[in-house]
Amino acid sequence: MRQNGKCSEVVVVTGASAGVGRAIVREFAKHGASIGLLARSRDGLEGARREVEAAGCRAIAVPTDTSDPQQVEEAADTVTRELGPIDVWVNVAMVTVLSPAVEMTPEDYQRVTNVSYLGYVYGTLAAVRRMKPRNKGKIIQVGSALAYRSIPLQSAYCGAKHAIQGFTDSLRSELIHDGSNIDITTLQLPAVNTPQFTWAKSRMPHHPQPVPPIYQPEVIARAAYWAAHHRRRELWIGFSAVKAIIGQKLMPGFADHYLAWMGYRSQQTDQPVDPNRPNNLHEPLPGDFGAHGEFDGQSRSFSLQSWLNMHRNALSLVALSGMAGYLWYIKAQSEDNRTMRRTASNSRQRTSGRAA
Repeated sequence: MRQNGKCSEVVVVTGASAGVGRAIVREFAKHGASIGLLARSRDGLEGARREVEAAGCRAIAVPTDTSDPQQVEEAADTVTRELGPIDVWVNVAMVTVLSPAVEMTPEDYQRVTNVSYLGYVYGTLAAVRRMKPRNKGKIIQVGSALAYRSIPLQSAYCGAKHAIQGFTDSLRSELIHDGSNIDITTLQLPAVNTPQFTWAKSRMPHHPQPVPPIYQPEVIARAAYWAAHHRRRELWIGFSAVKAIIGQKLMPGFADHYLAWMGYRSQQTDQPVDPNRPNNLHEPLPGDFGAHGEFDGQSRSFSLQSWLNMHRNALSLVALSGMAGYLWYIKAQSEDNRTMRRTASNSRQRTSGRAA
């Protein structure tokens, strides 16, 4: 955020080069943050850096493979040295493989786990180490409804999202035990229109797609910025995420069978795809892909559920005020009715006395 026209907040975003991470970078830059940009893609990082600087704030692009803890630590040191103490750390970086589990290789599982789970661990711990001396800071884990309800064809990615949940809950309790002011919020995402469906490794015959309904990455970015400045344990984004999480709690067996029937088809378009197409599992693809994927025409730019969720305290206050006003009105009406009855009764008594 800006203070007196200056960029006063230092933010680190992993996976900053594209997709949700790129949208989050733009959102924080719009509000005046100086940003440390971490990702593998140099092209994407340079594009993100130019966008932050165009918004009037500083950015430093640090090519980083978040699966390497040493690279993450060095990147955190670089950001601190160049931009100042880190206020907010946002973990976004991920890779995935679309494939039946029995066709996955050990290397597939290892790579997805190293980036999509351990990358969050390394980033979080790097942030905590630097925030502890100041006893302040915010960490945002960009998770997924898949942390609660797994889907077929993404066993490695779903496993990583479940693992993030377990790690974060454990760390949060430790911070509470220590009386720390470092706060962690997890965003549980719906399907999002990002470039990952263009470059994800896939063994399926048709082009990958996010499971509808699909949301634009800016919906997530607005939630991430809000979460950075409010205390909330979790933020569920989109009604589809809510439905998946609640449904798993209430009817997990039904969800197993429903996804067995729908989960393959809903993750693929009708367009055939080359199983040997270039992918970004081990190395980034050249070029700056930006925030959006190929599904703009099918994607939603606003989530009413998310808006209501972020404003629930204010809405609750309005609702309570409205209820209090209604009760006051009912009471006032009741008092008026009693006054009118007393007046009518007195009038009848006076009339009766004059007649006598």
